[in-house]
Amino acid sequence: MSIKKLENSSDHAMVAEEVKILTNLLNESTRQLSGDVIFNKIQDLIKISAQKDYDALEKQIASLTNQEMIVVARYFATLPLLVNISEDVELASEVNLLNNTDQDYLGKLEDTIDLVSQKENASEILKHVNVVPVLTAHPTQVQRKTVLELTDQIHGLLRSYREVKNGTINQAEWTEKLRAYIEILMQTDIIRSHKLQVSNEITNVLAYYPKALIPAITKFTARYQELAKKHNLNLSGATPITMGMWIGGDRDGNPYVTAETLKLSATLQSQVIFEYYIKQLNKLYRTISMSTSYMKPSSAVEKLSDLSNDDSPFRTNEPYRRAFYYIESRLLHTEYTLLGTADKNSFVKKRDLENLDKIPVYKNPQDFKADLITIKESLEEDHDQAVVRSFFTELLEAIDIFGFHLATIDMRQDSSVNEACVAELLKSAGICDDYSDLPEKDKVKVLLNELNNDPRNLHANNKPKSELLQKELNIYKTARQLKDCIGEDVIKQHIISHTESVSDLLEQAIMLKEYDLLNNQGARIQVVPLFETVEDLENSREIMKEFLNLDIVKKWLASQNNYQEIMLGYSDSNKDGGYLASCWNLYKAQKDLTAMGKKLGVNITFMHGRGGTVGRGGGPSYEAITAQPFGSINDRIRMTEQGEIIQNKYGNQDTAYYNLEMLASATIDRIVSKQIVSEDDIGGFRSSMDEIVLDSNKVYRKLVFETPAFLDYFLQATPIKQISNLNIGSRPAARKKITDFSGLRAIPWVFSWSQSRIMFPGWYGVGSAFKHFIDANPNNLHTLQKMYQGWPFFHSLLSNVDMVLSKSNMDIAKQYADLCEDEDTKKVFDTIYQEWKLTKEVILQIEGNKELLADNPSLKMSLNYRMPYFNILNYIQIEMIKRDRVDEIAGVYESILPITINGVTSGLRNSG
Repeated sequence: MSIKKLENSSDHAMVAEEVKILTNLLNESTRQLSGDVIFNKIQDLIKISAQKDYDALEKQIASLTNQEMIVVARYFATLPLLVNISEDVELASEVNLLNNTDQDYLGKLEDTIDLVSQKENASEILKHVNVVPVLTAHPTQVQRKTVLELTDQIHGLLRSYREVKNGTINQAEWTEKLRAYIEILMQTDIIRSHKLQVSNEITNVLAYYPKALIPAITKFTARYQELAKKHNLNLSGATPITMGMWIGGDRDGNPYVTAETLKLSATLQSQVIFEYYIKQLNKLYRTISMSTSYMKPSSAVEKLSDLSNDDSPFRTNEPYRRAFYYIESRLLHTEYTLLGTADKNSFVKKRDLENLDKIPVYKNPQDFKADLITIKESLEEDHDQAVVRSFFTELLEAIDIFGFHLATIDMRQDSSVNEACVAELLKSAGICDDYSDLPEKDKVKVLLNELNNDPRNLHANNKPKSELLQKELNIYKTARQLKDCIGEDVIKQHIISHTESVSDLLEQAIMLKEYDLLNNQGARIQVVPLFETVEDLENSREIMKEFLNLDIVKKWLASQNNYQEIMLGYSDSNKDGGYLASCWNLYKAQKDLTAMGKKLGVNITFMHGRGGTVGRGGGPSYEAITAQPFGSINDRIRMTEQGEIIQNKYGNQDTAYYNLEMLASATIDRIVSKQIVSEDDIGGFRSSMDEIVLDSNKVYRKLVFETPAFLDYFLQATPIKQISNLNIGSRPAARKKITDFSGLRAIPWVFSWSQSRIMFPGWYGVGSAFKHFIDANPNNLHTLQKMYQGWPFFHSLLSNVDMVLSKSNMDIAKQYADLCEDEDTKKVFDTIYQEWKLTKEVILQIEGNKELLADNPSLKMSLNYRMPYFNILNYIQIEMIKRDRVDEIAGVYESILPITINGVTSGLRNSG
């Protein structure tokens, strides 16, 4: 049986059928709401776009009034969104089908467990695997929560379409409800009128847990253990998937993240998981109604029942219900004690809530679990195994996975902020007046002296503190309080952006030491460097070698089971050196740092700062993980998930389960699989890549950093201005005024190139580098083809370029180039276009294909559905940029540009 890639195998016929229904309803709604005249203009634009007559399309759009433009923009922004929903429904349906049949597919958990079971250390491997998606709030989710809720409703209706077809649901009623939601969607603000606050970002992302992530992760974990049992492997307590969170703790470049947002993030997370536990206890209370007339519970259950304050006369002979009542009372008291809140939907009577202080709290999640296990074991003794499997398994897994914290919050700050704070602390304590001016060697000496010998807190004096320092100290104080209250897992890492030296790491340690989150014996929070630029990645080896050999660091590592996490930044390395240089330097850094760790007896693990697009480390998750260097994943891996990617992957339980399965299976595959090609071949491949990447980096930097007109081209020929003004995140688009690339965040950089359809960060410099390599030796093309066929890293590298090129459109990009104010700036496009043509030609040559996406027909078909529509949106966007520059849009018409940005994003499905 052939193994298929599920993410590329949706039912095209069903999608086409559903898209036709959705399009017809959208057409009817648009005609009804806006009239025949504007509706006919929309249909004319579709015909022109399908014919690829871009000159006529430009003229037709230019003739539209601003009032007409709003309707047209909304129509073409809505249609790709509806196509997305249909495709997501088919993916979810196929996930369900394949999980309940014996069909094979890439990343199937059962096959993965079967593969591992053949290893002598299978139990150890599976027990310690831990994959952590870390949800972030980077501003690429351009849709409002309201719009996401409407799309959820449409998703639910499409899920029932098969029942409509077989007659079990009334078709007229179903169609009318679908029409209603489309009408509402067409008249709802797509873009926020006010900028998001951090609190909004927290609540938005937490909405994914009850509806998708909690049930998907608990189901996956139960399945994981069940499959292992078939091979006599006991994985009790294993947590192959846990969750991370940046929102509320990531203050790098975001002045709105404070001690209050950190506390809010932790508190709201904790409330979400307590609410889940309460809901599950409610279900158990209502369901497990066994009477002592027909069974006898264990003595331990009888004790729990006796402790219960459930005095209902109808519960006299129902010890399990009384026990659940008592457990929930304890859980409510625990929630109230930890958070100052208690679940309002509890089945425990209100008067009991007023007497919670008489009921003991749970000291930790395992105490809560122990009470449930007491009931579980009693049921098993009474041969109620079906009851246990149906109602207990996933709840018990949830406690191990989520505890009382739900997800581990990462703290993050820029190294320059840490240095400023430490310099102020040292000066106010009379230790060093000019710390920032010291050479690196002297900085390290001062910092180690404080960390090794002095137990005092540097801030513990009455001297005035700067606003920055006080803000930072408050955050660390709050972190300490949260760990003491909710548990150690609520915060485990502190990441340092722009790590460039050992002193950057030790400065972070000083800040943690201020509230005893780290001392000369151990660490409650790990110091995690983030290496971002190509230069930083190259320097990472020496920095980590010196750091890991410090005696005090060895003590910190011992308290962390000898694990050291390192974060790798995909975005800035790409912006700094181009796609090939970024990917290759990240690959080499992982390989070298892993080898260094093994030599020093340290388990190096990696946090991958991946974005949605290829230019920010994105692409298919399975291939991305299996393309990592052999040996670089031993058991743990963490990766960021952000913006629209969170909705795409975790918008519902079925797709969430599938994507988590892909992550875990790919990770295990990389741990146990052997290198396909010989070490000699790999050595030759690496040597070739060194040569190719050096060339690519030169080509990239020559345009981006050595061409005077390039920055002006970027600012004038992309909608960076409009993107910077969008209310799509709490974080500013740039760290400072954009006068060069150093101040521009990588996300709007990539986002802007996506909108202008060049997709520049995902391919520029690739074609020239490969062409030079091929021309240098007649055998080099064969070498590249061999690399593509046998080296997962290289295969993934080229497949991602293929995908990015397929989403680009240089005819449209030329129209954006014409927005430039002078001919010299416009000429930058000619350079880009020549490289695009060369890249496409060379990629196809290496792959042995005649057209892009030859190996990905599903994506090709998906793009064919939507291309005519979001191509039109690009032309609307270009026209509105022109009008904006001459002040021809104001008031309500200012929403047109954001609508087009939203629509293009929906069409591409990965914006930043």
